[in-house]
Amino acid sequence: MKNLMLVVMLAVTLLAGCYPVSQAPAASTISGEPARVTLAMGYIPSVQFAPFYVAQAKGYFKDAGLDVNFRYGFESDLLKLVGTNELSFMIGSGEEVILGRSQGLPVRYVMRWYRKFPVVLFAKAAKGIKTPADLVGKKVGLPGLFGASYVGWQALVSASGLDPTKVNLQSIGFTQGAAVSQDQVDAALDYVVNGPVQLRLAGEEVTVLPVSDYIDLPSNGIITNEKVIKEQPQLVSALVGATLRGLADTLKDPDEAFAISLRAVPEAGGANTTVSRAIFDESLKLWQTGADTVGRSDPEVWAKAAAFMKQAGLIQTDVAAADLFTNDFVR
Repeated sequence: MKNLMLVVMLAVTLLAGCYPVSQAPAASTISGEPARVTLAMGYIPSVQFAPFYVAQAKGYFKDAGLDVNFRYGFESDLLKLVGTNELSFMIGSGEEVILGRSQGLPVRYVMRWYRKFPVVLFAKAAKGIKTPADLVGKKVGLPGLFGASYVGWQALVSASGLDPTKVNLQSIGFTQGAAVSQDQVDAALDYVVNGPVQLRLAGEEVTVLPVSDYIDLPSNGIITNEKVIKEQPQLVSALVGATLRGLADTLKDPDEAFAISLRAVPEAGGANTTVSRAIFDESLKLWQTGADTVGRSDPEVWAKAAAFMKQAGLIQTDVAAADLFTNDFVR
C-alpha cells in the first residue's frame, strides 16, 4: 500500500460527452513558419493533460499554424511569468487569476477547460463525515495556507456556515492520501483525481464532498495576458480552437486519448498504468460537457468568486469580474 501511495503521489497533484469541434484559425507569422508557442502546465507531465497531448499528436496545433512546446512547473510561479509576458500561455486555475489580478498582474482567462472546481474534502467512509457540519471536533489536513486546496477550504467554510474555530486545521504538505489512510487526520482537502483515487486503489471506501456542490468557483483553463490578447489575438484564437478539438476527441474516444497520453508521458505507463488510468477516468468527469457552451466562462461565477475571496481575506482589493476573463476566443 505504501508503494501504491508513492506511485500515485508522484503521478498526480492536481464519461463521454459531445463537444462541438471548433476549427482554429491559422496563426500567421511574418516568416510564414508556424508560430512557436510555449504552453506551460501547472504541474508535472501527467495524463490529466490528455486533451493537449491529443491536440499535439493529431496535428491540431500544427493545423492552426502553431508549433507548441509544453513546459511544466508550479502554477503560482508560471502565473507570474505569464503576467510579466515572459510566457504567453499557461494552464491554471481560476482562483490564481483572481489572486494575480489583485496583485497587479494583467493575466486573463481565455478558455474554460474544467467544468467543476476540482478540490474536494475526502475521508474514509468509516469516519462518518457526510456534511461539513460533521467536521466539528475533527482534524482536517491540507498542504498549507495557500493554493487551490486552501481556497477550497475557505469556500467550503463560507458556503456551508461551518465554524472554522471548531475544526483542527493542520498543514500536512502534499501527503493528503497517506495522512487520511493512516488516520493522521480525519479528512483532507485535495484534487479529486489525487487523494480519493489513492484511497480507492488501496481498497478503502471513501466519502467525497466536492467544494463545487456548495459554491461554484472558476476552475482550470487557458490563461494569457493583456499584451498577447491585444497584439496577437489570432494566436489566442488558434490555441483555444485547437485545444477544443483535442478536448472533443478526448471525450469522444477516451481509450484513444489515454493511449496518446501514455506515449506523451511514458513514465505513466508500465507498472503505473492502472494508477494512471484511474486518474484519467476521474479527470474525464471534470471535463464533461453540460448545457453550457463549451469553453465559455460564466460572468456571474467569476463575480461571486472574486467577492468571496475578498470577503475571506484571500485578496485585499476589489477585482472586477470583467477583468478576469474573456469569452471572445471561444467559438
